Amino acid sequence: MPTSSLDNKEWIIAKVDELQPKTILDIGVGSGMFEEAVVPIIGKPFLLDGIEIWKPYIEQYSLESRYDSIYNVDVRQWDNWDYDLVVFGDVLEHMVEAEAVEVWNKARMQARNAIITIPIIHYPQGIHEGNPYEIHHEDNYNTQRVLDTFGGITEYEEFGGTGAFLARFDNAKR
Repeated sequence: MPTSSLDNKEWIIAKVDELQPKTILDIGVGSGMFEEAVVPIIGKPFLLDGIEIWKPYIEQYSLESRYDSIYNVDVRQWDNWDYDLVVFGDVLEHMVEAEAVEVWNKARMQARNAIITIPIIHYPQGIHEGNPYEIHHEDNYNTQRVLDTFGGITEYEEFGGTGAFLARFDNAKR
């Protein structure tokens, strides 16, 4: 679905406020929930780019008017991770684990920080409104599996069926 749980909203806002990023890349924008959650609270003192693989969402949710740049591309083909913060909002479970790890490791090489939000319970999901990218290829993440799979995580919190994870990478601003 193009939406995510809002249980972790305050935690994410607090982390964005703490990090004070100048550039953010939102992966798997969907309906634009990250932008909706963060911008009204802390404003927009940052460049906000987004990646959305399902082109109909870009028009349906007016994403081009809400993001500085919106890219209609498969994140597995993306190579520019030079951002202060990369947000993986309920997107990594839509890939098989090996692909998710490959994407994560690309981000780790260039980005300064990343946030993952992900279901941490058994959460199968199929095609939604014709969008085949909504399928959960990995539907059995839990907190320990996320910590073991995606390196660099320094903080996390559980919110019922979802987890929010912050990773800090050792990549100085270029």
